[in-house]
Amino acid sequence: MAGFIAGIALQLQQPALWLQQVYAACALLACVAAWLFWRFGRRAAGVSWARAMLAFGLAVLLGFGSAGWRAGAFQAGALDPALEGRDIEVTGSVLAMPQQAEDGLRFRLGIDSARLDGRAVTLPPHILLGWYSGFAGREPRAQALDADPFEAALALQRQPQPLRAGERWRMTVRLKAPHGNSNPHGFDYELWLWEQGIQATGYVRAGASDAPPTKLSSSWRHPIEQARQSVRDAIFERVSDRQWAGVIAALVVGDQNAIERADWDVFRATGVAHLMSISGLHITMFAWVASLLISGLWRRSARLTPSLCLALPAVGAGALGGLLLATLYALFSGWGVPAQRTIWMLATVVLLRQGGRQWPWAQTWLLAMAVVVAIDPWALMQAGFWLSFVAVGVLFATDAGASDARGAEEPVAHGWRRHAPRWLAGLARAAREQWVVTLALTPLSLLLFNQVSLVGLLANAVAIPAVTLLITPLALLGVLWAPAWQATAGCVSMLALFLQWLASWPFASISVAAAPLWCAVAGVAGGALLATRLPWHWRALGIPLLLPVLLWQPPRVAHGQFELLAADIGQGNAVLVRTAGHSLLYDAGPRFSRESDAGHRVLVPLLRALGERLDILMVSHRDIDHIGGAAAVLAMQPGARFLSSIEDTHPLQALRKVERCMAGQRWEWDGVRFEVLHPAAGAYDALAKPNAMSCVLRISTGSRTALLVGDIEAPQELALATSDPARLKADFLLVPHHGSKTSSTTTFLDAVQPQWAVAQAGYRNRFGHPAEAVAARYEARGIHLVKSPPCGAAMWDSQNPDALRCQREEGKRYWHHVPVR
Repeated sequence: MAGFIAGIALQLQQPALWLQQVYAACALLACVAAWLFWRFGRRAAGVSWARAMLAFGLAVLLGFGSAGWRAGAFQAGALDPALEGRDIEVTGSVLAMPQQAEDGLRFRLGIDSARLDGRAVTLPPHILLGWYSGFAGREPRAQALDADPFEAALALQRQPQPLRAGERWRMTVRLKAPHGNSNPHGFDYELWLWEQGIQATGYVRAGASDAPPTKLSSSWRHPIEQARQSVRDAIFERVSDRQWAGVIAALVVGDQNAIERADWDVFRATGVAHLMSISGLHITMFAWVASLLISGLWRRSARLTPSLCLALPAVGAGALGGLLLATLYALFSGWGVPAQRTIWMLATVVLLRQGGRQWPWAQTWLLAMAVVVAIDPWALMQAGFWLSFVAVGVLFATDAGASDARGAEEPVAHGWRRHAPRWLAGLARAAREQWVVTLALTPLSLLLFNQVSLVGLLANAVAIPAVTLLITPLALLGVLWAPAWQATAGCVSMLALFLQWLASWPFASISVAAAPLWCAVAGVAGGALLATRLPWHWRALGIPLLLPVLLWQPPRVAHGQFELLAADIGQGNAVLVRTAGHSLLYDAGPRFSRESDAGHRVLVPLLRALGERLDILMVSHRDIDHIGGAAAVLAMQPGARFLSSIEDTHPLQALRKVERCMAGQRWEWDGVRFEVLHPAAGAYDALAKPNAMSCVLRISTGSRTALLVGDIEAPQELALATSDPARLKADFLLVPHHGSKTSSTTTFLDAVQPQWAVAQAGYRNRFGHPAEAVAARYEARGIHLVKSPPCGAAMWDSQNPDALRCQREEGKRYWHHVPVR
């Protein structure tokens, strides 16, 4: 079992897939060799460890081959690159409950047929679409003043029509291959889509010049999804407060998007986020309660039909019935990947126990893990998988140790339990288990999320029983009796007040830099050791094992040097500048909607993983693709100064007073000189375009220089090139205005003469950045033009100026998209 899991883990490290026949041959060879060994070699004399090693190697080969074959079969259905960005007429069925968002709908469509220019084309069977409506409450004139063409285009879209699971529609869509941001320690969106079975994403073309989407028919092909949607709609109709209605919808039908971002922040800060969606804990508790009820009813039925209990004992009937009802609950909650993992794990344990044998806990644990990864090999790359199985494994191990300890110490240490009430003993056991899991998972949580809640033990002590024994049952009761949802909302609001109070405590949560894997392994071992029932002089050995993950600090550049990290944030700018002891963030990326921006999605997790404390946030100008994530960054970095060219009336002024960036400003950090070259002080008195007010920052060691220029255009480039061309000479250039035709003039490029130029632009962005004519200018001058989509986050440092590293290349896996450069 361990070898099978190791083989799958090895296959997941491949940067590219081999031929599918190679994987099939590996799996077949492993099966044939295993059969031959079982048939002829098991009785042969030999060293036991050699047999064990042979069995382990064959299991590795089987896991490697089976996972690779499945990956190759799935990748064969990928979207044809020639179809990207084309208007395709598709006919298909809505597969799942659509997700309502601020800017429209998101839904999954199962493709029945597709046509391009009148001819049939082949698309992946499942695609993920958005049907956008623009940002609610924004007037067209306001959009024009914001100078955001994307928002203006969205305002022209036809409003999305109500969609329901099972409906068949004909619509025009524009598709692209699954593509996400690629940053160090960032969320792997492409892996998430792969695991969900999605091989193309896109949006509905519903503008004034497009054929209107047409509903063709309704059907009962997806009854569970239709029921989920009806229940979700009923929750929002019955519960007037949408904030609590969203939490109830998440608990009943698994609609996590219904929970507001501010609530998620509180849940994460208090360590209870796992409770606020359908998780393994909910499924397991549901199965446990259902099994108790069914086994009790089964025993009572023995009076009427004794043969039932003779054929199947009450314990077995309860376990099987609980598993069946838990499966139905998981289906109703959306059959998410965490719910699927829990069902497979429960099924493995239940079936093993039905065999009548007492299996060692380690074998049960490993077999359950092997079953889960056999069904979903890519679960090994998910944080939830490791949190679940490490928690269960630690509980198994400590319970086994506790049983041994009780056998020896029962007369003295545990005698009180014989005389204590059952509820008190149960409470003590639950408290101990929570303590054990918290100790063991804290180092792992730090590795996976770079953050842990210090109030999590207290928060979970209240939230776990409240959510699992009160709120969730009440919410499910509301499906049968709707007034129960009002009572549920009241309970949720009281729990939220308690959690908000905990989250407001100083140091409610701590963040640490991302540590290497060995630190996490040592930390989990240390936490588990502290949680055991060994004597304290043995438990204390776990403390030094915890220290590496708590104290780890990533290496920094030498004194007198600096490094740049141009984050992959889509269509926008965000560049992290680091010296030996200081950090500056130049621009904060785009805003995607009112609930989502580059700050929350990319920059805050990145800064947390790198252990950064910003000295300065410099936002070049007010355009939304540069300032969109600033509020989130400022909230995370309370000590950072805020430099920008934004106006005095900008809303961000209320969060932190802005210092104007002006030509002539200079400072030095760790032997590295920083200088603002633009705008001049007098420019603030003129009514200039936002792009013309972009802060231009020069960073230099004396021998190596970088130039960050925002969205300056031809007039500003000419002014800089003619005023002091020598100061523009640089090794690294942030491409002006993402590579727009309005910038990167020949005069400017001849003055800068960079070796490297990075164009931060979104994949297949609607502006066409960087423009072909602009890219040709860089190529003609021998400048290495690096684009964000094929590179991901770009990393350059003054100590190695001839090299630029791309995150998409360094962290490449076979499921990652490879755009054409």
